[in-house]
Amino acid sequence: MAGRILDWLKREGGEPAPAEAEAFARLAAARDAAEAANEAKTRFLASVAHEIRSPLNAIYGYAQLIERGQGKDQLAAARVIRRSAEHLAHLVEGLLDIAQVEGGAMTLSREAIRFPEFLDQLVAMLDLQAQAKGLALVLERPERLPEFVHADPKRLRQVLINLMTNAIKFTDAGAVTLKVEYRNELATFTVIDTGIGIAAEDAARIFAPFERVGGPAAERPGVGLGLAITQALVHIMGGEIRLDSVPGEGSRFTVRLMLSQPLTPPSEPAPEAGAVTGYIGRERWVLLIDDDAAQLAVVRGLLEPLGFQVRTASDGETALALAAQFQPDLVLCDVALGADNGWQIAAHLRRRHGAALRIVMLSGEAPLAEGPGADHDSFIMKPFAFGTLLDCVADQLGVEWVRAAGEPRAAAPGAPAMPALPVVIAPVAAAHCAEIERLVRIGHVRAIEAEIDAIAALAPEAAPLAERMRAALDSFDLKALAGLAKALQADAA
Repeated sequence: MAGRILDWLKREGGEPAPAEAEAFARLAAARDAAEAANEAKTRFLASVAHEIRSPLNAIYGYAQLIERGQGKDQLAAARVIRRSAEHLAHLVEGLLDIAQVEGGAMTLSREAIRFPEFLDQLVAMLDLQAQAKGLALVLERPERLPEFVHADPKRLRQVLINLMTNAIKFTDAGAVTLKVEYRNELATFTVIDTGIGIAAEDAARIFAPFERVGGPAAERPGVGLGLAITQALVHIMGGEIRLDSVPGEGSRFTVRLMLSQPLTPPSEPAPEAGAVTGYIGRERWVLLIDDDAAQLAVVRGLLEPLGFQVRTASDGETALALAAQFQPDLVLCDVALGADNGWQIAAHLRRRHGAALRIVMLSGEAPLAEGPGADHDSFIMKPFAFGTLLDCVADQLGVEWVRAAGEPRAAAPGAPAMPALPVVIAPVAAAHCAEIERLVRIGHVRAIEAEIDAIAALAPEAAPLAERMRAALDSFDLKALAGLAKALQADAA
């Protein structure tokens, strides 16, 4: 570039001055660097598309099966969708992995993972992609595989998914196999395909960022950082990766990693709290602001069954009008709202309604200032887990969740049976029980206590029922309490 400029100057007016030549050289070098950076950006964007295809395809495929009613096990499909979405979120968060690797800033976690379960989930995530190409996806592992190993599950999953999706991409017929061996705490993962293979002269280049090899592989769409990131991660984890390939016959990627076993099996995690079914206290009103109808439906579908009164708006003008109309307790607001700006809407709401209105921003954009002087009270990045959102709602509104409990315990052998209520009081008790069922749904504990007291006061024969109801309420087993109330209404009918 610099040479062409200097040649032009010579033709136009002789030799340029040294200072001019140096300036033009710097300008040309800067332009060349900019062009190279722009070309690298294009390759990087293509690589991002390659990285997200596998989990996105699993989500898209299983969602279509469920929509058509063809999914044999919808719960299993939902789990695959959730795990794929989690992996997709990890990929989005990890777009700067290469920069961290090159800067030596990447750190690894060390967790005890259930090894067989980890492998099963990995294959389930990619099975639909293999089926779409008519390929068999095979997991070969020994029967005696340790139940737990220490590893960074996110990075190990990333390595294996990169290798397996590449194998599926470059295989048109046959099978892709993940073979796992484990001996003396050395885990060997071998991804074997029956694809197009890789020429010997390209074997080293495929691990370089943005490199494209020749031959049949060049005809496949996408250029990725997948293998470059894979090799870097394997080295960071202290392992090695090797490629053996024969053009036209297939490839074999082998990864060896030290995955130690815990000295003692990790203790089982504490049982998760039951699912949230409602909240205690007065009725709360929530305003959702988002220009994406699907996002509004998802959040509304989460909050309304819990007893919240929810209103929605897709633009700033509608949101401000609704807020003035029904005075919400909480606003959940997206940042990017087409022509509107979520931050500005939050500022308007804060000026009009003051600090009593709690404002939470839900967005994929990075948050602005939080804390004193901010126009919002909290920020949640998309995508988010329902539990994260519910924790934030509880924190902002100060509500206490009502959680589902186990099924009411069966009476112990020899325990006295619940005596039937006299016919004369059974209809009255049933009416109280219907009210208890309603109060359970909104978590109004004091009112429930009053209804139980009313049942106990009907007749001495009602005392055993009232005592059981009080015991369920004292242990906050609202599901058991509702079950007792429903059973008595059925008996009285």
